[in-house]
Amino acid sequence: MANKVLRKVTHCVFDMDGLLLDTERIYEEVTRQIAASFGRPYPEEVRFRVMGTTDQRSAEIAITECQLPITTGDYLKRYSQMCHERFHNVPLLEGAERLLRHLHANKVPFCLATSSGADMVELKTAQHRELFSLFNHKVCGSSDKEVVNGKPAPDIFLVAAGRFGVPPKPSDCLVFEDSPNGVTAANSAGMQVVMVPDPRLSQEKTSHATQVLASLADFKPEQFGLPAFTD
Repeated sequence: MANKVLRKVTHCVFDMDGLLLDTERIYEEVTRQIAASFGRPYPEEVRFRVMGTTDQRSAEIAITECQLPITTGDYLKRYSQMCHERFHNVPLLEGAERLLRHLHANKVPFCLATSSGADMVELKTAQHRELFSLFNHKVCGSSDKEVVNGKPAPDIFLVAAGRFGVPPKPSDCLVFEDSPNGVTAANSAGMQVVMVPDPRLSQEKTSHATQVLASLADFKPEQFGLPAFTD
């Protein structure tokens, strides 16, 4: 990883769940409870396959891999209701606010590219509305009709880049992700990607990222040609 060349960029694209907001533990808890209600476990390897995918795809993987006797529609209804009950005060993850405010203050264009639907994004960011208003735009993969294929396909990042006022080349974009699926999607889009993975992920599952960090607080913007922190 240390030998990878870091190229200068002009635009940033952020995933949300598990990167900016501490929501992945909620998703894990809800899915585990649904599986347990049918007497089924929710193995860690299945969880990592689900991370970063659309709501529909997450449901399909969970149902198939955990062998749940439930339709995708019924699963999603139950999943959505349980998540809504837990998403009213989701905390930001370490380094997220500092980095977003730094980029905004230095007029570096950045956007959101999340697999969540627009309604879920509104719910999860309710306590951080002012901060999330700093994004140039938001692409919500589960509800955006232009995002035909979810991560690990590159669609969401290509759509996100294309919606900047002056669309940058993919090679000028730096993606921030936490999931292997998201990193694969960014790579396929021709973009560099900084990964802040779940500490339980094996090194093999993170080796395709341009850079791997323990948290966003460890990010050094100047390594990618962006303005350095002054605080």
